Amino acid sequence: MLTPDSSRLWPTDRYDPGHSQPSFDKQFVRDWLLQSGWNREPPLPALPDDIVEKTADRYREAFTRLTGNELQRF
Repeated sequence: MLTPDSSRLWPTDRYDPGHSQPSFDKQFVRDWLLQSGWNREPPLPALPDDIVEKTADRYREAFTRLTGNELQRF
């Protein structure tokens, strides 16, 4: 139900027609995997801590924009 992964949400203030949009979904991870040289065969490479944190930041930002509340870090 309108999750960042099911709805392809992106911030309207950063919308740039004709280019890939900054999104709140896991596309960030997909892009990193492709740039890492992964051959799309198992096993999946381990994600660096900074990629995990940046991905979590995107989901937290989506939550805040949608609800107006901050999502606490654990």
